[in-house]
Amino acid sequence: MKTPIVSFLKSYQEKSPVRMHMPGHKGAGILGFEGMDLTEISGADELFAAEGIIKESEQNASNLFGCPTYYSTQGSTLCIQTMCTILCQDAKSKGKKPKILAGRNAHRSFIHAAALLDFDIEWLYGDSDYLSCKISPETLENEIVENHPTAVYLTNPDYLGNLLDMSALAFVCKKHNVLLAIDNAHGAYLRFLEDSLHPIDLGADLCCDSAHKTLPVLTGGAYLHLSDSLNQVWKNDVKHFMEFFSSTSPSYLIMASLDAANDVLDHTFRNSLSECIKSVDLLKNTLVQHGYTILSGEPMKITIATKEFGYTGNEIADFLMNCDIYPEFYDTDYIVLMPSPYNTKDDFERLEKCLCGIERKSILVNKPPKLEQSKKAMNIRQALFAPSMKVDVSKSLGQVCSSVTVSCPPAILPVIPGEVISESSIEVMKYYGIETVRVVKE
Repeated sequence: MKTPIVSFLKSYQEKSPVRMHMPGHKGAGILGFEGMDLTEISGADELFAAEGIIKESEQNASNLFGCPTYYSTQGSTLCIQTMCTILCQDAKSKGKKPKILAGRNAHRSFIHAAALLDFDIEWLYGDSDYLSCKISPETLENEIVENHPTAVYLTNPDYLGNLLDMSALAFVCKKHNVLLAIDNAHGAYLRFLEDSLHPIDLGADLCCDSAHKTLPVLTGGAYLHLSDSLNQVWKNDVKHFMEFFSSTSPSYLIMASLDAANDVLDHTFRNSLSECIKSVDLLKNTLVQHGYTILSGEPMKITIATKEFGYTGNEIADFLMNCDIYPEFYDTDYIVLMPSPYNTKDDFERLEKCLCGIERKSILVNKPPKLEQSKKAMNIRQALFAPSMKVDVSKSLGQVCSSVTVSCPPAILPVIPGEVISESSIEVMKYYGIETVRVVKE
């Protein structure tokens, strides 16, 4: 498969050109890759008005994913903001006020999109913990009938690797003529399994993939995917909507990595992925035999419920980092490892040796507090833009949340701006080490 962006950048670099354009390093910086770092000069095309090499590269990606695909150099955040814009505009085009039924484990970029676009949200809590939102088709249908949303927004896979019954959920949404948007940030590779589990293939109307999370792409590279039917309606507006939130200087290095990945995905990635899944399965089996509890879910995540082994996730993470092995995420209850086909045999052997070198202890029985539904005092936009002040979590009872600072990962808010902080909310924040919260000034 051709890689037109990469070819252009290499050709330009080989000319030893006089660069009377941005960026200021002029291709001669100290990192070694600056020669291919360009701006939108003649011939380089424009990401949000693509007519040349970027358009060709996005078409290659569309062919690989089997649906209209658009590039982002600002991660899934830009894609989520654009998805929400499409959902809002689609509702308005039908004479409806936008109202999105969303899984409570939504990434904070969805919360910020709600503040910027000022749409209503009804939350789905599911039957699981703060990081997950396991929604059954029956529950979703009941919530759609009760709340009359214009769209449904779910995270799949979630941060722990749980997969929803996407086909059944999509069937419910289509039955009730409701659009289904999926945050598939962790699941770009799902398209390249032997049997695709990609949301668009399973019936979603639109979704985002963080290419950099699971594919050989630089950090910040992402895809926005639309179903063919939805794209027919909005294809002339997608790039326009993306411009609302994006930088006017998209990274050509990130675009080049998305472009180069197309050739890999077209030729070698499926086989590499298949072999990697075998290695992951073998490691999971070994860890289970050693006494670890591994959560079932997507094939390329290893999520360990560490308390079953007698440790917090933080303690297991310390063991790993002392072995120079760095996990994706850990908290009191879990540790999440994200291998890829670009991990070596030695990587897996070192990981196995370290984890199996830890002696099992008595089970830790304390469980995370349940995240209960909170009372809404104002909408997200009002709360985020209201005058606010920072207070200790222990002194926040009864006040209205303006914002909560949580790390990324997981970037999931235990209390949503505009909600009244309850005793349950305080328990959850304390459990996850959140010490302060911004509240609306009275």
